[in-house]
Amino acid sequence: MGDIIRYEHHGAEVCVDEDLKGKHRSHCLCFRCAKFCPENREKSCPRANLLYAYCVAFDMVTPVYECPEFEEAE
Repeated sequence: MGDIIRYEHHGAEVCVDEDLKGKHRSHCLCFRCAKFCPENREKSCPRANLLYAYCVAFDMVTPVYECPEFEEAE
């Protein structure tokens, strides 16, 4: 594991393991799911939308590693 660093992310100061900074998309199952549509939240997965709302409310990043609703995108 890397050092814990602080930086500004979307206007909030946050802490992150330096080795993991910026790697959310490569870890998150949502970015490989057919139901995920971040550019159009009305069409996107309700679970992903709820998790995103939580992340925005608490200035967090939470990658998804397991999901019962996952459908592989083409």
